[in-house]
Amino acid sequence: MASELQIIDLQKALCKEQKADFLETLNYQKFGIAKNVTDGIQPINGLRHPPKGDTSGWHIWAGETFSDAPDFFAPLHAEHLADWCPSVLKYLGLPPGWRFLIAPGYEDVWYDPGLLDINEPIS
Repeated sequence: MASELQIIDLQKALCKEQKADFLETLNYQKFGIAKNVTDGIQPINGLRHPPKGDTSGWHIWAGETFSDAPDFFAPLHAEHLADWCPSVLKYLGLPPGWRFLIAPGYEDVWYDPGLLDINEPIS
């Protein structure tokens, strides 16, 4: 596994490639993560709302369908994400308003300004 500094370098490089500001996700910050990311389901989706309190703003889930069930996302500290879904680590420097969708041999990263309004539903 890459070191923390190597991961940050990958995150900064991705931000530069996307012409996005780098906003580090700190180890103590929490994610909303769907339990299905450990099941091998593809693709993996991620989006970032503005951080609030001790949350990173990140929501990560697997598959092509999104659930609005209240228990779909579970809280997880960033320091544990490498055990759950290491393939997403390079995206975690993207600032609020960014999304990604990854699968074997496929990567899409884009800006979605609707994510900055946290009253908007996630979709």
